[in-house]
Amino acid sequence: MSDIAIKAENLGKKYVIGHYDDKERYVSLRDEIAKGVRAFSNKTIGLIRGKPIIMGNSVEEIWALKDLNFEIKQGDVVGIIGRNGAGKSTLLKILSRITEPSDGRVAIKGRVASLLEVGAGFHPELTGRENIYLNGSILGMNRGEIKKKFDAIVDFAGVEKFLDTPVKRYSSGMYVRLAFAVASHLEPEVLLIDEVLAVGDMDFQKKCLGKMNDVTCDGRTVLFVSHSLPMISSLCSSCILLDAGKIVTQGACADVVLHYQTGSVVNAARIDFRQKKRPIGDDFVVVNEAWLENSSGLSKTEFSVSESFLINVSFTVIKVLQRFPQPNLHIMDNAGNYVFVTSPNDWDMRAATRPGDYIARCELPAQLLNDGMFSVGIAINHFENGLTTACYERHALAFNVIDRIEENPLRQVSGWAGRVPGVVRPLLKWTVEDSL
Repeated sequence: MSDIAIKAENLGKKYVIGHYDDKERYVSLRDEIAKGVRAFSNKTIGLIRGKPIIMGNSVEEIWALKDLNFEIKQGDVVGIIGRNGAGKSTLLKILSRITEPSDGRVAIKGRVASLLEVGAGFHPELTGRENIYLNGSILGMNRGEIKKKFDAIVDFAGVEKFLDTPVKRYSSGMYVRLAFAVASHLEPEVLLIDEVLAVGDMDFQKKCLGKMNDVTCDGRTVLFVSHSLPMISSLCSSCILLDAGKIVTQGACADVVLHYQTGSVVNAARIDFRQKKRPIGDDFVVVNEAWLENSSGLSKTEFSVSESFLINVSFTVIKVLQRFPQPNLHIMDNAGNYVFVTSPNDWDMRAATRPGDYIARCELPAQLLNDGMFSVGIAINHFENGLTTACYERHALAFNVIDRIEENPLRQVSGWAGRVPGVVRPLLKWTVEDSL
């Protein structure tokens, strides 16, 4: 049996909007009446033919989605990212069967549960208890199946005290807790989430992360839309980047997030300068390669705030030098601002007695950088004719630092689930003493 949970083929969604063309500053009463009659007759004919009524005397077609093709395997947790208006929510509405596609088709295997907005799928006049049974029935479960899960849903949502209160009196946080509890506990094969987890507090987000891990371990599929890239990186194993209704790129989450932030497709974890048309260096020293790797030696672009990692630079000394060359790294944030520049302060002061290949390694310690995207500029200096920069490649590498809430013990102490401001997050030495 196929392991594909969702398959979209040439998927598209078109909307038709109307405009009023008031190009003429002065019009006669007769023209206005004639224009009104024509508009009324056109709308009447459209209504008879089953077409939607569109206000305005001219129409424009807008494709919210166009020619989307993708496959999502069973058990995958996939993030959908992109700017406002990219088509993320429209895609989830089509997958949820809330709206029909204009073009193409989508096939989904299994039951689908969706959290598209706060309170979606709840009847405001019904109590929390009644809405649990209502949502379960919508998902195709009988009363006995819902009853088996009822206590776990109430315990997860933490709304036992308000279970027999109409949900119209719930806060937005209570809405989300109950909606997520229902959607995740009633065992849908596919779970669609659109940004709503941002409403919850830290404890709720931690519970959601744990529950989503349980959901995926059971072989169920999750699609998650969010503007919070750290949360996307924390939750998802792969991503789809949308722009103007089209798929820009899809693949590993770290690579797609970096593409979204840098605007280009690159192998951000490794660069081979030898493939360039010109050598990166001068007559004395050239740079061959640069790459990122974790403590296990795995080349990657995504690192936790609580782990150290290495930046490696391979270079070749072509001629004997009076002093050994000095590699240096330029770390910049997503806005292009310098975070710091680093170079070895204890490099070998002896002459480079032989030309040859060398590797310089710089370890970035844990708890130094805040979560976010950073780039690495690679430079190397020598001292044959005074200080000479043999080469400088700006933004040669890029990496994403993430802060997974459930893995960070410091989060448990502070109780803060939002992003910590700043580009660095060092652990500094503190002392607190009684002043008396």
